[in-house]
Amino acid sequence: MKKTFLYSIVFILLFTTSCNKWLEVNPDNQKTTKELFSSYTGFCDALNGCYIKLKHRDIYGEKLTMSNIESLAQLWKPFDANTNPTDYELGNFLYTNDNAKTAISSIYAGLYNVIAQANMIIDNIDNRGKVISDTTKRYMIAGEAYAIRAFCHFDILRLFGQLPQNASIQVSLPYAETVSAANLPKYYTYSQFVAKIEADLNKAESLLKNNDPISKYTFSQLNGSVSNIDNFLLYRQNRFNYWAVKALQARFYLYTGNIQKAYTVSKAIIVAKGADNNELMTLSGANDIPAGYIGCPSESLMMLNVYNLMDYSPEILGMGADKIRTSHYVITIDQLNELFENQGTASNNRYNSSWDRTTMDPSGKIYPTLKKYFYDTKSTTSEGSGMYKSQIIPLIRLSEVYLIAMESTTNLSEANTLWAEYMLSHAVQIYGDTYNNLDAVKEGVLNEYRREFFGEGQMFFTYKRTAATSMLWRSSPVTESNYIIPLPMSEFNPNK
Repeated sequence: MKKTFLYSIVFILLFTTSCNKWLEVNPDNQKTTKELFSSYTGFCDALNGCYIKLKHRDIYGEKLTMSNIESLAQLWKPFDANTNPTDYELGNFLYTNDNAKTAISSIYAGLYNVIAQANMIIDNIDNRGKVISDTTKRYMIAGEAYAIRAFCHFDILRLFGQLPQNASIQVSLPYAETVSAANLPKYYTYSQFVAKIEADLNKAESLLKNNDPISKYTFSQLNGSVSNIDNFLLYRQNRFNYWAVKALQARFYLYTGNIQKAYTVSKAIIVAKGADNNELMTLSGANDIPAGYIGCPSESLMMLNVYNLMDYSPEILGMGADKIRTSHYVITIDQLNELFENQGTASNNRYNSSWDRTTMDPSGKIYPTLKKYFYDTKSTTSEGSGMYKSQIIPLIRLSEVYLIAMESTTNLSEANTLWAEYMLSHAVQIYGDTYNNLDAVKEGVLNEYRREFFGEGQMFFTYKRTAATSMLWRSSPVTESNYIIPLPMSEFNPNK
């Protein structure tokens, strides 16, 4: 049977521009590959193109953060088949229905689109990379490309792959490592695919370790101007920097069941020192959330800068709407109260600041709306650095690193200490130990993924890695097959 691989439709580079100069890309779209990769600037343009693609609404700009992925996790008030047939089908795991298939195909194509461009960079680093005379910059670009390839393949695994533990349904997936239409990606078993991701992460780590500017400057310094450094090396939180790769490793090891490695890596990030010998990064909820930066940019190890976020996020999530429509992704007031049950809502800054509890439908019924991707475009606080902090979609945050460490530690006292630090960032003071056994810690962490990463696309994957048979706000059981999204029909599927 002949394979029809997605590279046939995603090979063309799609570049757009941003109002933020550090993310602007204005190359000639008609450049040949040889021309594009004939200079350092060309490699920079190509790498920027990867990040621009990551922001596409078919993947992390919306579907894998705000909308479709959260419907899979049953987090939004359920849609009916007429109001939003796509999310109705996804929420009911009707993957073979037309609307669900279309959404799945666009997500799959979007991920492989990014991978195709990352592979182009990796291939040309090998063949033409010496045009970048500064080896530090060359290795940094290569490290980011490997990290991006690993990141996207990991989410392909989490979406389309089998359960990571005790799977009775086996799934093989394509791992794309070339840009040649003549060398189509091979399919690999779960363990082989996992090994490929780990190899790419290790490669990214080794390339970035001594070449990332974060080894010489703090994140704060790199978010401004630094003498004797070109603009491409700034704003490392918007790129796969060394510490973002380490955090991705921790996420990867937890998902694949390598608990000891997950703990070791996550704890190393928490205690790491920056270039100024202070803490590398601290939990930022206590400062960011009251200031209106709900996505906690100050603790984001990797985030996307989305300059046009307010052009579409209100239409999705209903923030700022006069009246909530049935097409908006919202929750009920009862769901909100259940979400924060026993969480000290009187002081909890997420309950008080992350959700608008005044938004109503035309009948006057309250439907809380998530404010994570909303800001006042006319406010002076949204100018300059405020704008930078507002126009973001977080992909990996320090909060997740804390939760990984809590879940993977074998020391109950340490888990309670980490929990107290974590909750303090949400203005909840903990007195004494919260948990009296490690199983209770794991349950608490599971619940916290819902609260902390609502609208960031993490809960479905959390349910999947734990093989949960039930989901909050879903009345019927969840089966193993519900967690395995079928490969699109545009792709030959050897699992059938």
